[in-house]
Order: sequence, then structure tokens, then C-alpha cells
Amino acid sequence: MTASTDGDADCAARVELIAVPGVPVVEPGDDLAAVIAAAAAAVDLTLRAGDVVVVPSKVVARAEGRFVDLATVDPGPRAAELAALTGKDPRLVELVLRESTAVSRAGRGALIVQHRLGFVTADAGIDQSNAAPPAAVAARGVGPWALLLPADPDASAARLRAGLEAAAGVAPAIVISDSFGRPFRVGTVGCAVGVAGLPPLRDHRGRSDLFGRPLERTVTALADQLAAAADLVAGQAGEGRAAVVVRGVRIHEGVEAGAAALYRQPAEDLYL
Repeated sequence: MTASTDGDADCAARVELIAVPGVPVVEPGDDLAAVIAAAAAAVDLTLRAGDVVVVPSKVVARAEGRFVDLATVDPGPRAAELAALTGKDPRLVELVLRESTAVSRAGRGALIVQHRLGFVTADAGIDQSNAAPPAAVAARGVGPWALLLPADPDASAARLRAGLEAAAGVAPAIVISDSFGRPFRVGTVGCAVGVAGLPPLRDHRGRSDLFGRPLERTVTALADQLAAAADLVAGQAGEGRAAVVVRGVRIHEGVEAGAAALYRQPAEDLYL
């Protein structure tokens, strides 16, 4: 998929999104960089300098073995209370609380929390779709299963970048994405939870608009834009596209601060 835009010299006029086909279901312990590099090589897709590889958090979490058997989770009183309010499985709610620092909102079918990594999301990013563990584990008759987010997505992104450099000879920037809902808007969009090799934010302050007026507040979330763009070809259900190459984005020098730079501090958040 390609997209062309008109813009100034700071913006790419053409961006290409390439889903890497043939990536198998990732299992704990898999070398994710080697898996992606092999799938790309099988279709003669050569990574280039300046490419960004976007990988869903679920794929990274599978490789890192972040599965939890809900049968092993003992819900506490707070989890039981929130489960009654939301209609969710108390064991899942207990996991959400363990991965969170605070509950922002709770209602029927919804549990919005402040994740321990710093962002606000539903169910602490814990997933039960496409979360089945390896067949040998699932065959034991336990479960149901949940899949946590990677423990340190920025570190995961850095490892994946180094692994792809070793396998492919170039070090693409990496974005680890997850699907976030948004206040006042329906539907989810891809957002970055892990970043390596690019500044997560692009600061336009001090530049001039078409009429010479200096921009005072414009900062764009580059890593989130890349995650959302990749979602257009990655899919959300059974597509099985575990990596997307974004090509043509102009990545300028900036602070490589990791995904934490994208999270608004609580003291600055008018909606918390």
C-alpha cells in the first residue's frame, strides 16, 4: 500500500506500507528478528536504511512467553468488586490490577487503567484474542489464557532492531504497536508502546505556517503515526501479518527517548 501527500520539505511526499507475508505463529523463545528476516527474504523483501518495522505487541509478547493461565489466578476483593461492576472475569480483572497503577474509569464492559508503563488503556493491554499458547501447553486442558504486554517494550524494540541488523545487515527503526481506544472517539487505532531507532515525537515548534506565522504548540507523535499507518495493512483479526515495513518516512535527528515520551504526565492531563 502506498500513500502520497503534498507537504513541505519536512514531510515525505510518498510513504509505502509493506506487510511481510509468511510470518508463522510465534511461540515462546522464538528469535523474532530471525523469523521476520527469513519471511522477508522468502519474498525478496530487502530491508533498507531508513525503513521502520512495526510489529504488534502481541507478537512480541508471544515470543517472550507472556502467557498467563487464568486458572492459576486468585482474584482479590478489589478484583471481585470491579468484576461485578464491569461484568468481566474476576481473574482477568486481577491481572489487570497487577499490571496497573490506578483505575481511571470502570463501567459495564469497560475497565480503563493507568498501566505501570505509563499509558492509559483498557484492560492494561491484556488480550485474550489470538492468545492461545503453544499446542503442547494448551493440550493439558488448562486455561482460559491471557496474554500480557511485553514487560519492557522499549527494550524489546532495541533487541529486535539489533537482531534485524545482525540478520539483514541494516538496522531499521522499530515500533511495537498496540490498539488503543480514545476518549470521545469510537474505535481503536494503532499506538506505539515500544520504540527504538527513531525519536517518538516530531517537534514543529518554531517553524512557520503558510503565512509566516510561527508554530507555537505543534508536536506530532511520529511513533503513533507509524503504528496507526501499519494497522491499515496488518489487520486486527486473522490476517496473520506479524510485521509491516514502513518505507519513505523522513526520520530526522531527535531524542530517542522511547515510548514513554508519548505519555502525557498526570499533572498535565485534564481528563484523568
